[in-house]
Amino acid sequence: MVEADVLVREGRVAAVGTALEPGGTRVLDASGMLVLPGAIDEHVHSREPGMTWKEDFSTMTRAAAAGGVTTVADMPNTSPPVDSPERVAAKGRDVAPRANVDYAIFAALTDSNAPRIDELVRAGAIGLKAYMGPTTGGLEPPDDWSVALALRFSRMTGIPVFFHAENGPLIEGLSGELRGAGRSDPAAHSEARPPVAEEVEVARIAAIAGAMGGNAVIAHVSSAGALELIERSRGALRAEACAHHLLFTTEDYAARGLLIKVNPPVRTREHVEALWRGVRSGLIRTIASDHAPHAPEEKEGDVWSAASGIPGVQTLLPFAVDAALRGLIRVEDVPRLLSENPARNLGIYPRKGSLAPGSDGDIVVIDPRGSWRVREDDLFYKHPEVSPYVGMEFRGRIKYTLLRGEIVYEDGGMAGGPRGRWVTRGGVR
Repeated sequence: MVEADVLVREGRVAAVGTALEPGGTRVLDASGMLVLPGAIDEHVHSREPGMTWKEDFSTMTRAAAAGGVTTVADMPNTSPPVDSPERVAAKGRDVAPRANVDYAIFAALTDSNAPRIDELVRAGAIGLKAYMGPTTGGLEPPDDWSVALALRFSRMTGIPVFFHAENGPLIEGLSGELRGAGRSDPAAHSEARPPVAEEVEVARIAAIAGAMGGNAVIAHVSSAGALELIERSRGALRAEACAHHLLFTTEDYAARGLLIKVNPPVRTREHVEALWRGVRSGLIRTIASDHAPHAPEEKEGDVWSAASGIPGVQTLLPFAVDAALRGLIRVEDVPRLLSENPARNLGIYPRKGSLAPGSDGDIVVIDPRGSWRVREDDLFYKHPEVSPYVGMEFRGRIKYTLLRGEIVYEDGGMAGGPRGRWVTRGGVR
């Protein structure tokens, strides 16, 4: 970290240095503040198309801007799923008028589209998402050959293949036993999806990735055993962690109940501590939100009927900055975990994720002397009342978020209308 000025012209970083001449442009006084590249949340669920009673692209990207996130990568388990070139193109086009930050689109990996992945990428997909177990949207898991085809294509092109690594038969069997025993409490969710359900799938993916190569990313790693398997893969797998798995434990069910029901589930403290060790060692390369909102009534009832998912795009960067200011990680780790490495995963670095000259002028300014106690009224989500972060206090306060040099969020409020663009591997559309 250095003390310097950042000059942005025509949407790009023009220079970084001292005593730069602004040349008539607006000057933001960031003395004593952290000036970082805008965060890239590589794992969000806007719920478009087809699930907009939960969230929509406008509310999700407004929340992103307020949270210092300037690019989001949206996942495909929607209704209908984004699993064809036509659906990739339609989504990229349809959400554009409501995008308050830049966005990228993942396509679902299925057995039917695995032989023609190149068409998905040409249509604008930034990467592929493979759902190996049951989750929102009901996509069928791809078979091993489809995974192999995807990773072989990834080896040739660099596109990322993200994996939701949970084993369906284990989860279904354990869930049936727990239900039969009369369990309906929130903690039963974690018991129905134990670490072994994640580890079995990570081991299988590691074997295929070790043979085929490619850019394989295990999304939302939640267990110590999965991390050990990723480490033993010798670079065949990359690890993404999510804020909620680094923060909440099974002990938090008592206070937060079904608000923290998520897939994979929150774990015991020993797993959380293992994740933090992975973050500090560099084994975990990225931290994302897995922003997955639902309507309030969908988070009620018993553990078996309530929806899984936590909204988190607006609190992702504040969580990471707070962790740095508390000494859990270094301040310089924040842009590495939330900007540079996500951009590298998605194949958009250094256009995104950097403040080097020539990079997009996507910038967040944070006052480390301030703090933010999360209130429902602060959150731009469609349903802020389902955020488990309400009531928590984070050190540091976001003052400005800039998208290509233009202020989109300023100290509590949005600035200007939607101006986000579709980011693909070929550039901005």
